[in-house]
Amino acid sequence: MDETDVEQVTLALLDAATDKDSEVQEQVRKSMLTLGKQQPDRVLAMCQDYLLKHPKLVVSHRVVILQTIELIVGCRIEEISSPRIKSIISLASDEMTRSKEVVPDWQQAASNILVAVGNKYINDIMEEILCKFQPGLLPHFFVVQTLANLSDSNVYGMVPFLNAILGTMLPMLSMAKQDNMKWVFSSALCHFSNSILEYLANLDKAPDPTVRKDTFSSEIFAAFDILFSNWLQSRESKLRLTVAEAVGSMCHLMASDKLEEQIPKLLPAILSLYKKNNEHYVISKSLCLMLDASVSMGSRVLETQLDGLLLALHLQVCAPVEYSNPPTVKNHNEVLRCFSLLANSFPDRLVMFVLQKLENSNERNRMGSLVVLRHLINSTTSTMESKKLLILASIRQPMADQSNKVKKCVVQVISAMAHHGYLELEGGELLVRFIVQHCALPDTHAVQQRRGHRPTDPEEVTNEALRSMCDNTLHLLTTTVGRLADVLWPKLLYYLTPSQYSNATTPLCRSLIVLGNKKKMNQESSFNIDFTQEVNLPSPQILMVRLLVNAAFPFSGRGHGAPSLSLLQILSINIHPKTEPLWEKDIPPLLSTLEESTTESLDKKPWEEKLLMLLSKTLAAVEDDKWVCQLAAEATRYLSTYNNALEEKSFLYRCLGVTLQQCFNKELVKKQLQEILFAAQHYDAVEREGVAMGVGLCANSHLEGTLAKLEEFGKSDAFKKSPSIFNILKERNDVEVEKVKSTLILCYGQVALNAPREKILTRIDQDILRCISKHFNTKDLTMKLSLIQSVGLIAKAISECVKKQGYVFSRKQELITVMLDFIKAEPADLLRTPVRHLVMTTFANLMPLDPALSENESFDLLKVCVNGVFSLPSESHTPEKTKEEETLDPKQRKALYKDTLAALQELLKSVLVKDPTPDGLQSVFKHIESWLSSGQDHERERAVTVTAHMLAFYLDKLTVKNMVSFHNLGALLGRLSPRCSDPHPAVRTAAMDCIHSLLYIQLRYEGFSLDYKDEGVDSLLVLKDRLDSPDPSVLYRTCSDLTKVMSKRLPQEQLTTLVFMLFEGLVDSQPNCCRASSVILNTLLKSRGGGLQELVPEMLEVLHVRLQNITEEQVRVAVGQTVLILASQHLQAVINALVNKPLPYDSWTGEMWMALGADPLVASQILGMVIEKLLIMAPYVDQRGSMMRGGTKKVATSQPLAMTCGLKELLLNGQSQEPAVGMFPQLFSCLTVRLGASVGVSAPKDNHTKQTASVHVAGVAADALRILLARAQLDEVMKRLDEDEAWVAIREPNSHITGVTLLARAMAKHAGPRLPSIVECLCPSLNNIYECQRITVTAFFSELLNHHVVTELMLIDVLMNNMMERISDPCCTVRMLAVRGLGNIAVGSPEKVNKYAKELLAAMSSGMEERDDPGKLITLEAMSGLSKVLVYLDKKNVQMLVVYIFMKIKPFLESENDEIRCASIHLMGNLSKFGSGEQVFKDQIHNVLVSLLLHLVDPNPQVVKACKFSMRVCAPVVGSEQITAMFQNHLHDEKSLHYGEFINDLTKYLIQDFPGMLNFYHISVIQFFKSTWAEVRAGAAMFIGFLLGNLQEEHFSHLNMGTITKGLVMLLQDPDPVVRVKAAEAMGRFH
Repeated sequence: MDETDVEQVTLALLDAATDKDSEVQEQVRKSMLTLGKQQPDRVLAMCQDYLLKHPKLVVSHRVVILQTIELIVGCRIEEISSPRIKSIISLASDEMTRSKEVVPDWQQAASNILVAVGNKYINDIMEEILCKFQPGLLPHFFVVQTLANLSDSNVYGMVPFLNAILGTMLPMLSMAKQDNMKWVFSSALCHFSNSILEYLANLDKAPDPTVRKDTFSSEIFAAFDILFSNWLQSRESKLRLTVAEAVGSMCHLMASDKLEEQIPKLLPAILSLYKKNNEHYVISKSLCLMLDASVSMGSRVLETQLDGLLLALHLQVCAPVEYSNPPTVKNHNEVLRCFSLLANSFPDRLVMFVLQKLENSNERNRMGSLVVLRHLINSTTSTMESKKLLILASIRQPMADQSNKVKKCVVQVISAMAHHGYLELEGGELLVRFIVQHCALPDTHAVQQRRGHRPTDPEEVTNEALRSMCDNTLHLLTTTVGRLADVLWPKLLYYLTPSQYSNATTPLCRSLIVLGNKKKMNQESSFNIDFTQEVNLPSPQILMVRLLVNAAFPFSGRGHGAPSLSLLQILSINIHPKTEPLWEKDIPPLLSTLEESTTESLDKKPWEEKLLMLLSKTLAAVEDDKWVCQLAAEATRYLSTYNNALEEKSFLYRCLGVTLQQCFNKELVKKQLQEILFAAQHYDAVEREGVAMGVGLCANSHLEGTLAKLEEFGKSDAFKKSPSIFNILKERNDVEVEKVKSTLILCYGQVALNAPREKILTRIDQDILRCISKHFNTKDLTMKLSLIQSVGLIAKAISECVKKQGYVFSRKQELITVMLDFIKAEPADLLRTPVRHLVMTTFANLMPLDPALSENESFDLLKVCVNGVFSLPSESHTPEKTKEEETLDPKQRKALYKDTLAALQELLKSVLVKDPTPDGLQSVFKHIESWLSSGQDHERERAVTVTAHMLAFYLDKLTVKNMVSFHNLGALLGRLSPRCSDPHPAVRTAAMDCIHSLLYIQLRYEGFSLDYKDEGVDSLLVLKDRLDSPDPSVLYRTCSDLTKVMSKRLPQEQLTTLVFMLFEGLVDSQPNCCRASSVILNTLLKSRGGGLQELVPEMLEVLHVRLQNITEEQVRVAVGQTVLILASQHLQAVINALVNKPLPYDSWTGEMWMALGADPLVASQILGMVIEKLLIMAPYVDQRGSMMRGGTKKVATSQPLAMTCGLKELLLNGQSQEPAVGMFPQLFSCLTVRLGASVGVSAPKDNHTKQTASVHVAGVAADALRILLARAQLDEVMKRLDEDEAWVAIREPNSHITGVTLLARAMAKHAGPRLPSIVECLCPSLNNIYECQRITVTAFFSELLNHHVVTELMLIDVLMNNMMERISDPCCTVRMLAVRGLGNIAVGSPEKVNKYAKELLAAMSSGMEERDDPGKLITLEAMSGLSKVLVYLDKKNVQMLVVYIFMKIKPFLESENDEIRCASIHLMGNLSKFGSGEQVFKDQIHNVLVSLLLHLVDPNPQVVKACKFSMRVCAPVVGSEQITAMFQNHLHDEKSLHYGEFINDLTKYLIQDFPGMLNFYHISVIQFFKSTWAEVRAGAAMFIGFLLGNLQEEHFSHLNMGTITKGLVMLLQDPDPVVRVKAAEAMGRFH
């Protein structure tokens, strides 16, 4: 290659070095570097010349060139000639110092060149630089900077020069007046010092091992003196920091006596910098180096500086550490290193300093002191050994700090102390207590976090975070610090019982379990605890009670249930030796239950019963009354610790009751009862309940004593109202007394329930009721609730007793009256208290007892209860909060509603039990009936649900002795059956249950036996499952099926009642129930309406009016089905009326049409009528446009359009399938042709309004066709058309042909057997006068030829003949479609291609020469078709035409039309097999090879695909085995092509196999430098680049390098950056 070419390219790259696109810039640099690596001397020379010839080049341009020189030198230093090196050094030195002003980017780039050269030629560099580093003259900034960088990059080369450099530099320091020069001198001295220290540290590798520190000491000290004395006080912070850094590095090189002398001045000066600078890391780093140097030489004066040092360092360690800001982290670590250095020399003073600082209560101060303390404990273990007790004493103050941040630091210190033996010392237990206290922290409240809307503190430590940290610390102390086991066991047990540590129970238990298991396994004697010797430990009894209460609430206290039970099992032998075997057996199953449960799934009541049973069995196993009595006494005293946890306290009362049951000491029992009753907090409901249950359980063993103690309590001062002069105090005192009375009342109820059955009846009247009846007149809610509960418990107790012994409860009516008054006093629109629920539960318990109630008494009771419950607002309704009472939370309200409704049902059942007859049922139902049709969902749900329960219960209890008429069946069914479609799912299923029960009740009354099962009635249970679905169609079918069952079982005399009830249901307040009424009505009329024929005219009139008012779609559909009965008798009249309805049809008309499809006979007659009319009537008329627009427009004729609309609606009915399938070919053909005649056609004007009907004419036909396909069950056809969005395409003029093609394709693939009859029906339309219909049918036939099925069905000749005829059609679009169809034969029936060879070639050739082809669509189809046909034509039929066709298509290769370009390339590929072996064809392939290769990066992916295909099939013709293999291996459609690698390899083979054609190739490629497409221009640049890169020297004579160079230079200025990148890349391949 001519040198001038390389120079031209390099020059162009140099010119483009500052291209505006960053990628181009990058590639230009790479190419320059590539050229530089290949010919370093030449390229470096050009870079130098360029810079010399362009002295005024902008700085950014110069910088790029200098950076390129640096890169070339850096990687080719060994290959560059010595003269060139020297000239580069000279250039760089000149560039660096030309401007006296500092220009950083430019001069830094030049400096970098010198540093790069200096790695090998240090002597030459120093010779050049020292010329510009003369004594007495202030050097250039970058001369000093370069020396500094050289000392870093070439330590061993530079250190020998440093003594001389320092000697020259020292006088210059006093000459430096500007800050930037002072900065660069300081920086250089820092680098020099570091290099010297590195050199001295690696003397074994150094060239001169005789170098010593004192070689430099005097110069370094002299420099130090200037920097420290003069420059450190600069106002410029950057300079101060650099000076400080330099001074720190220089300390290690100074003579010891000089350093000792400077320390008193140096350290205060450095420390003062902390106040003057925000960046502290450099200062701390420098200080650390100074301290290291001072400590290393054993400085004596350092101690005199200690106070100031410690204060300054302490301020630094107290500064916040931002972990997102690395310098603050580095500064923190350097400061801690300083503390470590000082600790080794002055341990006593340092520890005293830190401990004194701990006394300061400032948060940051304490945190910093604690951080230092932890660091010292961990890093200077031996030094701290003697200070342990002192540190232990001093840590107490920060332990009392309220800040969570300080506490976190304390925990970290305690953790460090634990690992170094502090906790075993006296006072160590305080540290353990601190950890436990903070394991018990409560959650941080969100309100506190947001208080004041302050920005979030990044260092904030929440209670949760601190607690978690303490949990982990306690676990680590337990598991990793073995010697702490005896410190923690058993002392941790102390923390289990005080309430302030309750939140720490879980981690405490886990630690104790680990410790206990380890000691038990190792059989350590310390496992056995002597509670009498251990100070502060709770008693075994209290430990057991505490852990049992924890277990009762297993998911509270951070899930303390399971750990408490596990610990209880571990402690068994320590609690009492006899508990071990029992607990080993009973506790594991309890733990398994907890493992399988969650807060929601655990059933609380059975769980608590299991724990109480465990307690009872434990006490029985202990067999020690003294131990049990002590448990009772201590548990009673322990009650007060649960005053803030009343649920737990309530359980403890029950534990006490169980304990007292097992206690034989009656005096102690009385004493404990006295303490319980007098000490209880009676104002709280939970505690009152707990006290009562505990007292009741005690009564099981001590009835006499309990009743006596209760009577004594009732007469005590607790019930006396003390007088007060203050009304407020008086009122409060009254309230407190009422609460105490409530407790007493509840106690009596629980005593009645728990007392021995054989003893209680005699005590009910004389002891229990006598004591509580005196409170019946109270208005206090608490007392009311207690009375109701107590009476209910008494009734329950009596019920249990009377099973074994007779008893008349004489006070029953009196109690019922009192209870009714309680309900009446409740607000009707509010459920806030459990009064209703408790009263009705009590009534249900009282009802079975003798004597029975009278009819009036029963009526009043039911009326009050039913209305009192049903009238309540819905459960989700939130009542307004009143002053008197608090609003219930949603969970409580839900439970209260549930309990109240369940209580009502139990009460009604207890009434029905007394009178299980239709009249008895009616006596209950009459209270419910009016609520069934309520407008409120929740009221209907309650009414229907309760009715369902009542009817099921009635059926269950029914015994029929005589044949009785169930006289209200029709009315009940009429009321309940529409509810099966109620919008509320719960109402629907309950209504179905009602009907099921009603029909079985009817069967019983008809005389069927109790065990008789009616298949029809039982089918309702299956139907019931369907009611869960919200789908209206499911409900529709369900109601219909339900009616069939009812119809069979309904007596004739009740039919009329039911029908009129259902007419009422059509206007029900709930639309869903209207639907149900219509469905049930329709079904009844079909099956049993024969006797109602005279009402049909009247019914039709009603339906006509109703349809226009009914909004529910399905109700209207059901009414339409009724109309079908009339239409089957008067078809023509109905059709005429419907066709004349205005378009578009309203919903009523549409539904009527659809309903007509339900009868196959009626539907068949209508379909035949419509086909006949559509074939003979004109589809549209041409109307003249408006005066403004002119021209004509197509307007649809009314009757065919109306019939198409009606046909569409009719086919929507699924039952029209049979007639639609029977007439499918005629319907399909008719609608397809109708569709063709409808595209682009406007709707006609309405005769009445004169407005154009809003109907999409083609859309109606398309919809009808679509529905027809669905009716014919052509699911695959439908699926394919929907996926391809064919229905959208087929109805619009610009995409109609595409839509028809998709339709034909889907039919050919999935409905082949139907095609012969469809083709037969469509053929006549090809000669139709309407052009649009010919286009539609031709498009359909054209696509059919694409599929082999037409040959199988022997349709090929018919279709081909029709296409041949259409070739001469006057319509251009028809001709295009005909050419397409002829080409499609190659795909559909390739075996027939040679049969029609002559006709096909003639048609395609004329198509490519078509003149009346404005969009070149026919040409495109001809080339595409010929491509397909050529694959199957015999060589003899084509051979003579190959070159002719090739010449025809060559101009299209560069067509701007993507499709034509693609088709021509594809056709070329298909021609290849006819030219194999012919030299003339091979020449033609080589003529277009470059074009094909470059179009592999064509912007159109289809063109790329065509290129790959053509090159694969043409590969054997090219004449190179390697190129053939490449094309066939790499050019696959599914494989991505790495174009660069491909072209690179290809050019190698072109050079190797066709050296004689290189001139032709490169000229062809250069022509594409001006291509329209940027991708192709870029590809051409790549092609040339790889061609040049792979070309051997001897072949360059074949290329016109001047033209190539000129072309690439032009491309380097291309507007597209991608092209410029590739041009630059190609230039990099010049060599």
